[in-house]
Amino acid sequence: MAPLLEIENLKVRFRTGGGWIDATRGVDVSVARGETVAIVGESGSGKTQTMMAAIGLLPPNGEATGSVRFDDLEILGADPTALNRLRGSKITFVFQEPMSALDPFYSVGAQIMAPLRVHQRLSREAAGRRALELMALVGLDNPQQRFKAAPHQLSGGQRQRVMIAMAIANDPALLIADEPTTALDATLQAQILSLLADLQRRLGMAMVFITHDIALTGLIAGRTYVMARGEVVESGPTSDVLGRPRAAATRALVEATPPGAKAPPAPSAPLLLEARDLVVDYAKPGAPLFGARSHLRAVDGVSFDLRQGQTLGVVGESGSGKSSLARAVLALTPHQGVVRFEGRDLAALDAKALRALRRDLQLVLQDPFGSLSPRLTVGAIVGEGLLVHEPSMSAVARASEAARQLSEVGLDPALASRYPHELSGGQRQRVAIARAMILRPRLIVLDEPTSALDRSVQKDLLTLLRVQQAQRGFAYIFISHDLAVIGAMADEILVMRGGIVVEQGPASAILVTPREDYTKSLIAAARSLGFRAEL
Repeated sequence: MAPLLEIENLKVRFRTGGGWIDATRGVDVSVARGETVAIVGESGSGKTQTMMAAIGLLPPNGEATGSVRFDDLEILGADPTALNRLRGSKITFVFQEPMSALDPFYSVGAQIMAPLRVHQRLSREAAGRRALELMALVGLDNPQQRFKAAPHQLSGGQRQRVMIAMAIANDPALLIADEPTTALDATLQAQILSLLADLQRRLGMAMVFITHDIALTGLIAGRTYVMARGEVVESGPTSDVLGRPRAAATRALVEATPPGAKAPPAPSAPLLLEARDLVVDYAKPGAPLFGARSHLRAVDGVSFDLRQGQTLGVVGESGSGKSSLARAVLALTPHQGVVRFEGRDLAALDAKALRALRRDLQLVLQDPFGSLSPRLTVGAIVGEGLLVHEPSMSAVARASEAARQLSEVGLDPALASRYPHELSGGQRQRVAIARAMILRPRLIVLDEPTSALDRSVQKDLLTLLRVQQAQRGFAYIFISHDLAVIGAMADEILVMRGGIVVEQGPASAILVTPREDYTKSLIAAARSLGFRAEL
């Protein structure tokens, strides 16, 4: 029987200001009906561009040659109308960055209904009922309430689950999942992987699972393709690829783990940040504009101290309040409670004083594509803070400093002339980190900074962050669902659930001997995905 999807000699390239850039160099991939295949590789290896080209979703400056046959029909270069009939019905895609893939002007319920109404011609009422079923199926709590929510009112993990619900709405023959668990904590990763595997078996659909985390391939895929530098360097049964890797790139992925625990700051390190009884409330979707307004309490009475050179790790499931806490600490969202930075109450500062202080308080967001201007080059994005806080610096000096900072975060300075859409997800994340670090802040709040990075790049980046912390003494608030990353970075850990702190204490104690049942469940889920505490 012919494969459901057969890609042969696929070459993808992009036109840039400096000429053509090759993304893939003759890739061959086949997927049988009802089979799950993984494509794994480092950021920039070409794994996502392979599948984007296969279903005709390259940007205007992209070009693909070769052959892509779906259900024995050649679709590479097919008429857009024919491709539109396939996409969303027979072939669906779960994108890596849900915030940029979801329309900010429509509720998530309306967006889940859209493919049902277009491809199945369901009535609004029938599509609405089915959308609620799908939201429950992918683990969204309170589907009736979430149905009317806008994408920005959901956490990153919740938005990812909305994308999965849209993808499975029409029972596709082929689902392409591009890092579908990237934004999720360990508990939800395990749940979503189990859900996808169950749906794949029950619906008989084929699945292509794209990931930078090679450990996940063993949990879901029967066969694995490993890509590096735009080529398939190894393929075969997943058990063979993981157990007996032949290619150097495969061995690097298998062996890459975050570094061990960091050295703690000196006990005499000065107090940098104090947070006391922080509370963050949001109006519920659909609440009236006037009169009594119901609200959602995202953060409920959180307190902590942070010293110079210290890293506070914040962990918890999606929607636990981690990101809301970060924005409250940086005075980026209305809140109750007190935040003092070097003894100064941020709420007492006027706009001018607070703006000057922003140089010392930097934020790296979870979704790099949504936080980077598509109209600016990478060099301009990284140097943007210097334009504000160092107005006397010349354009040449800013460009030189931006190039140096790109190199520090492991990127080729030549990327300074590129635009965000021309980079991989991992490369965009590193650009966001470079933009924050260029100002040499005292405190960096990192909201899932490594979620889009493969393990080998994670290791390099975490090492870089630790070295710079040791040299410059600045502090981190490090938000992550990845306990291996938290174990490598954090001195102290806050475990959050439903806006409250469930457990708080030294990283060594919480990761090895947790007291609370909720913390124990998080660690158990992480261990099922390969986590081992190395403290």
